[in-house]
Amino acid sequence: MYAISDQEFANFQRFIFEAAGISLSPAKKALVCGRLAKRLEARRLDSYGAYFSLLRRDGEAQETQLAIDLLTTNETYFFREPRHFEVLAREARDDGGQEKGQRSRPTLPYRVWSAASSTGEEAYTIAMVLDDCLQGRPFEVVGTDISMRVLARARTGHYPEQRGRQIPPAMLKRYCLKGLGPQAGTFLVDRALRRNVRFDHANLNAALPELGLFDAVFLRNVMIYFNGETKRQVVERVLSRLKRGGLLFVGHSESLHGFDAAVAPMMPSVYRKA
Repeated sequence: MYAISDQEFANFQRFIFEAAGISLSPAKKALVCGRLAKRLEARRLDSYGAYFSLLRRDGEAQETQLAIDLLTTNETYFFREPRHFEVLAREARDDGGQEKGQRSRPTLPYRVWSAASSTGEEAYTIAMVLDDCLQGRPFEVVGTDISMRVLARARTGHYPEQRGRQIPPAMLKRYCLKGLGPQAGTFLVDRALRRNVRFDHANLNAALPELGLFDAVFLRNVMIYFNGETKRQVVERVLSRLKRGGLLFVGHSESLHGFDAAVAPMMPSVYRKA
């Protein structure tokens, strides 16, 4: 394992903050070492300082994106924080895809955004819940992430079995195909469900691509990586894509307390846009 100096670590702290708005605490030094060590080997470099200098060169956009991918990817799994999906199901059944106070039109898709979708487990969980509760009414799930690498994995819908350990058995049987032979120990999200899910690249710390408006947004376990001002800006961008009356879900360890945001708390970690 290569050793990383305090100055080299500070360089990568600045690098990922400028690229993604993420603040790496000193406790993340081992994470930076572990995730970037193979890139030093691949590029035949002898220090993290040399790798940082390489990222600053012209013509290294692909390597820079790879470094961002490695430093921003977080492990996730299906049906994480399951209470949120119970709330989503109830909201979707009651709402029908329309803003509050309007007559329901089931022909319009109910749209949900997984704003930091990582390898796709959250987005596919949302799709399972909506397909189950909307009973044939149209819906669309959009998953976005800053990492191109995890988006490519998400689009396959192919996972190790342990990632699905919290999927309710009936949904596992209905929406997932068990791997056989060389694919044993894995499962594939059913193609019919995957048609309702799309994945796009987006950096929450920059201008967002054109995604349209959503009935609900999942912004979970993301804000803990941002400082106060960056968090405020990210929330403002995300809320600009949420319909009036729509729900914003954040992680159970997160809150919008102290934010001057146009939302009202519905329950811990769930907010409704005014």
